[in-house]
Amino acid sequence: MLYYAGEKKGDQILILVDSDVLIEILDESSKKGEAALKKIVLLEVTDFTKNDAALSAKLEVKAEKKGSKAPRLDAMIAAVAINRGFKLFTFNKKHFEVFDDLVLF
Repeated sequence: MLYYAGEKKGDQILILVDSDVLIEILDESSKKGEAALKKIVLLEVTDFTKNDAALSAKLEVKAEKKGSKAPRLDAMIAAVAINRGFKLFTFNKKHFEVFDDLVLF
């Protein structure tokens, strides 16, 4: 699931919430999840489209031609961000620096 948030058009930030995090958030016995859930439900969800898939494949091939291995999921996330003009916030910048057109937050 890809969630995004932003205040101004063109200044949107892509936030990826993976299934492990979502499970913890939705776990009623988790105290951490309750506060996070209140914030996450306010975010809009964006879908992974055919255009995202096409760009993802191109990004992965381009990275490999430059000698960098790009994990498929990272290429998919980068494609969503690039196609929508989002900035990507990540704690793992190293994985995403290989994608030239991607703007990192």
